[in-house]
Amino acid sequence: MTNGQIQSAEVNLYYTIRGAGPMLLILQGGAGNADGSEDLANQLADRFTVVTYDRRGLSRSAPIRAGGYEIGAHAADAARLIAALSDKPAFVFGASIGAVIGLELVAHHAAHVRTLIAHEPPVWRLLEGKAQEEALHRHTLVLETFQRDGIPAAMKLMVAMSGLDINDREAEVPAPALAADPRVATQRSADLQHFLTWDVRAVTRYQPDITTLTAEGSIVVPAVGRTSPATTLPYRCALALAAVLGARVVEFPGGHSGYILRPKAFAAKLDEVFRQR
Repeated sequence: MTNGQIQSAEVNLYYTIRGAGPMLLILQGGAGNADGSEDLANQLADRFTVVTYDRRGLSRSAPIRAGGYEIGAHAADAARLIAALSDKPAFVFGASIGAVIGLELVAHHAAHVRTLIAHEPPVWRLLEGKAQEEALHRHTLVLETFQRDGIPAAMKLMVAMSGLDINDREAEVPAPALAADPRVATQRSADLQHFLTWDVRAVTRYQPDITTLTAEGSIVVPAVGRTSPATTLPYRCALALAAVLGARVVEFPGGHSGYILRPKAFAAKLDEVFRQR
């Protein structure tokens, strides 16, 4: 594995590269940094040049000017990475907020994307009526809880809303534990602080460009976790995305965080789907 930085006037993006073959960019969910999908990346490195990175504001990608960013800024960062590291469009896998970023990447930087697998993207504006009202209300509740009670209480609500499968009985690797290294734990706390302060709000505000997404929809694969409850909001968003695009929803091993807990099985399914494209 090698690592590097792509510098710009706004942010120095930290990235890692491993493997060989066509480029596959992983857009991590939550407050995950370049290391958050390490097991999945290792499973894919014999077939792809796998790129992971710290989203701006997280870990080693500290912005030059601190503050919050909309989903469009994150998508532009992803496009910048692909252009800098490959002369061809990339395969892209996005999970949760990473899938939202992936959709914005397709909508405004489609030339850089060969195929996007969008796994349970929380695109609340794709829901209709009471479902959308519920999603926005619950997201607002997470933010209010964070401001009042702090990170643990807010993340407990976030886990429940997303249907995170932290007790997956068929997990191939243990669920991420609290870091023993104080420096790692401090960085993790800072990343969650940034995520809850800025990125969750950006997701709440995000308005997908339906017209452009529909035009570019042939390169988007909506995806859900096979064990995700169909009542969870991200799962319902994936179904709504499929309906908008006129596409088939593809099931992947595990639930909302199957790419973390079942990296071997998840990598095999990713490879299968990408090869079909």
